[in-house]
Amino acid sequence: MKRRHSVMMGTACSDSSPSPNQSSSEPVIPLQLDILEEIFLNLPPQHVVCVCRLVCRQWKDVADSESFWRERCRREGYQLRDPSKVPSNWRLFYFLSKKRRNLIKNPRAEDEFRGWRILRNGGHKWKIEGTFGQHSNPAVQKNYVTSFDWCTKEQVINLKDEGYCPSFMDEFQPHIRISDWYGARSDCGSIYIISVQLLDHKKNVLQNFSPEPATIPQWNDQQWHQMVHVFKDYGPGVRYVRFTHGGKDTQFWAGWYGIRVTESCVEVCPALDN
Repeated sequence: MKRRHSVMMGTACSDSSPSPNQSSSEPVIPLQLDILEEIFLNLPPQHVVCVCRLVCRQWKDVADSESFWRERCRREGYQLRDPSKVPSNWRLFYFLSKKRRNLIKNPRAEDEFRGWRILRNGGHKWKIEGTFGQHSNPAVQKNYVTSFDWCTKEQVINLKDEGYCPSFMDEFQPHIRISDWYGARSDCGSIYIISVQLLDHKKNVLQNFSPEPATIPQWNDQQWHQMVHVFKDYGPGVRYVRFTHGGKDTQFWAGWYGIRVTESCVEVCPALDN
């Protein structure tokens, strides 16, 4: 049922005191809370949280209400993946859905090796170069390239530091989607490996995605390939994601003829994909 209590516009709300230049008998316009909610739904969400909810108690009640944020999710298309898993905090669900992003730092080699930890640096070591062929994403202009012996690197993502609080992860268990792009030179075969693990607070492995190595033969079509995996129903306790990938060439040629990798991605996906 819609709330029919009213607030007073003009003095901000009914319990506001008049300003020194305002007579207490100055007329005010009563406003139903459902109308106020409709106004808030048409304001930027940050404005509702950082400005409107600080005006008075009635406005705070509207800005904090679960029904308000549930309606905001509905209007902006953030649908639950599983109707049986209803978030206890719709405002958190809304903002995490709206701010969905790639949690991997420096995925396209635009800033050297910032964010990455080199695990193995065999052969002539890791190197960065321009992409050898057109990527489906025009923004991808660089990639990491391996050598004639194993080269691997990793990132460990702290979910709490990225805004995904433990209670939300445990209660809602949003999908965690990983993807990675890899490819080889046409004249040299390569091997690609990837391992992604969900870790608890002590960094013990809770779930692991480690497919068989992908081998690209010599004299291939020099196309990019995408590896994708989605973690679902992984249970409570996930606090970190460890992303590791790399590879080498199969010809043992001096230089950098091994697998190329770029556009690595880890996303937490609370809402259903549109």
